[in-house]
Amino acid sequence: MIPQFFDIHGHLNDVQFDQDRDVVLERMKMRSVGGVVVGTDEKTSREVVEMAEKSPEQIYAAIGIHPIDNRNEKFHESVFAELAQSPRVIAVGECGLDYSRPAEVSDVSLEKKRQRALFEEQIDFAIAHNLPLMLHIRDCDKARADAHRDVLAILTEKKKTAGEALRGDVHFFAQTLEIAREYFALGFTISFTGVITFSREYDEVIREAPLESIMSETDCPYVAPVPYRGKRNEPIYVEEVVKKIAEIRGEDFETVRAQLVANVIRTFNLKV
Repeated sequence: MIPQFFDIHGHLNDVQFDQDRDVVLERMKMRSVGGVVVGTDEKTSREVVEMAEKSPEQIYAAIGIHPIDNRNEKFHESVFAELAQSPRVIAVGECGLDYSRPAEVSDVSLEKKRQRALFEEQIDFAIAHNLPLMLHIRDCDKARADAHRDVLAILTEKKKTAGEALRGDVHFFAQTLEIAREYFALGFTISFTGVITFSREYDEVIREAPLESIMSETDCPYVAPVPYRGKRNEPIYVEEVVKKIAEIRGEDFETVRAQLVANVIRTFNLKV
């Protein structure tokens, strides 16, 4: 059965769900919400695969290494190749570039080199396994957009040989319409969180982006949408994100809801 909503990026393996994870999953089932649980390193990637395999009706997994959660983490291809054998694994990530905390490193140039190498390993892995990417990209300075510019340059170069095999989503998109269009041109989608329910900063992107190129997420347990701000976020709240997208675009809610679900099925090649 096709879910009515999809939260394409969440962290249900987070400790904030340890006391009631089964209840949260049951609420998802009752509200017809599908979800992608996302790994940020080897340990959490194993966790999300196990979770997805135990909840095959509604949960899928993305496996990968976050650029800065643990700067010592390595990408062990054999480990991730084993995890990718699971039919519930539908993406590689969250991976990408994160330049948001330069004060934490002694050599920014060396740190960028490390991140790029880690990112390219995961891009090549995703292409080899015919999986889309789940991208995490954060800038220190939004106006300069250095991380996004570097990601776009890497993807553009990879696209020359990978073609349509290189695809994916820019999770928690927080940049301009100009940059969004550059991702669209490469065949990528962008996704929005509950931030759009209380910030007007992204209205232009939401209005002007092709409906076929956007998706909804929660990034739970973080950034709960209105009217749940200040509470732990959870996947069923993705409905508020979808409502806001429809409102900002001035389009029929049901039309938007159905198209966002279709986008997920297409992008992640889901068998539903």
